[in-house]
Amino acid sequence: MIKKVIIILIVVGLIAGIVVLVKSYIGKAENENTNSFTATEILTGTADVKIKQKADKDLAIAKAKELWRVKFLAGEDLSSGPCLSNKVVPDWVADIAHSPRQDIDNLPANQCSAYREGTAHHFVELDPDGNLIRAQ
Repeated sequence: MIKKVIIILIVVGLIAGIVVLVKSYIGKAENENTNSFTATEILTGTADVKIKQKADKDLAIAKAKELWRVKFLAGEDLSSGPCLSNKVVPDWVADIAHSPRQDIDNLPANQCSAYREGTAHHFVELDPDGNLIRAQ
């Protein structure tokens, strides 16, 4: 009888510990201005993957804007919508395009070859003035 009570207490303690951990992790994520996640996402690690994907996207946008700034200050003409970088961060390219899109944006010479060829799977598009159009 005592062994059963001890086992039940251990199981209840483990469950309580997991609940506290999950609540703590969710609270930490919310304090960092990220999305809130389900317990399943946290326990399976998909929350970590989503956090990394958002961080990669944010870094790619920041680096693309910095690269645009450097080229702009150097006096480069960006009106034709050139590729800024085939690897602004791993798996991300940075491209200049127009909003709304113009025919010149569809010319292969003005697109990032790494994205066209499939060696990069994500892109940041800025307009010629350095404003974010989209990132995906």
